[in-house]
Order: sequence, then structure tokens, then C-alpha cells
Amino acid sequence: MTKFLLSLHVLAAIVAIGPVTVAASMFPPAARNAHTAAAEGDPDLSTVRLLHRICRVYAAMGLTVPVFGFATAAVMGVLDSGWLTASIALTAAAAGVLVAFVLPRQGELLDSLGASKALERSDTVQLAMFTGVFNLLWATVTILMIVRPGSTTGA
Repeated sequence: MTKFLLSLHVLAAIVAIGPVTVAASMFPPAARNAHTAAAEGDPDLSTVRLLHRICRVYAAMGLTVPVFGFATAAVMGVLDSGWLTASIALTAAAAGVLVAFVLPRQGELLDSLGASKALERSDTVQLAMFTGVFNLLWATVTILMIVRPGSTTGA
């Protein structure tokens, strides 16, 4: 059962979190490109809309990652491990950054682009920073899941 749950947990992380990290990273430059194209009379927001939709949909799918993670940890008997507690806290922080900063900023930029409002470079730079924090948190969680400091499970 452990291997099955762990496989589901890892697959969910790859399938759900991977697309969010890539799409969120691609969004700021795509928004800048869309703004430039709109200023030249060729407004095409399809790429930016698609990237935002990917982030929203896969963020919702990402809820399966901690569900399978908790189930796996319970079966393995490691719920009280420090590396797992740190991973849970970092996962919650990453989800918070995504929900509180990345997705709303993407929506605001989409609205600005759709209304042909001026786009400040600082808007996309700030979004890129929040996206980088989100990605860094996930990278740290991934490392903790692989290295498992202090774990007695043989990693």
C-alpha cells in the first residue's frame, strides 16, 4: 500500500505542480509580449489567458498532492518527522503564495491587457518575483522529500 500511495503522491506532484510552475513562470514575459503586440495594433491575449487557465486548473488539481502525501506519511508512520513537518509548512506557504499573490496578479494583468490599459514593467516584475518564490518553495519541498534529513526510512 505504501508504494501505491507514494506513487500516486509523486505522480500527482508531477502532473499537477509541474504545469503550474512552468505556466506561472511563462506568464510575466507572455504578458509583456501581449502588451507590446497590443500597442502595435495586434492584440492577442490567447497565450496569456491559456497560461492563467493552466495555473488555475492545475492549482486545483494540486490539492491531491497533500492528500496523497498525508495518506502516504500515515502508512509509513512518519507524520511526526521534522522533514515532513517542514515540507508541510513549505507546501502551505507555496499554496498561500500561489493563491494570494500569483493567481490574483495574473488576473489583474489579464484585466489590464483586456482593457488596453498601460502595463507597467513593475507589475510583471513583481509577479515574476512571487512566481519565483512559489517555485523556490516547491523546489525546497522536493529536496526535503528526497533527502529526508533525520529520516530513519533509509533514504
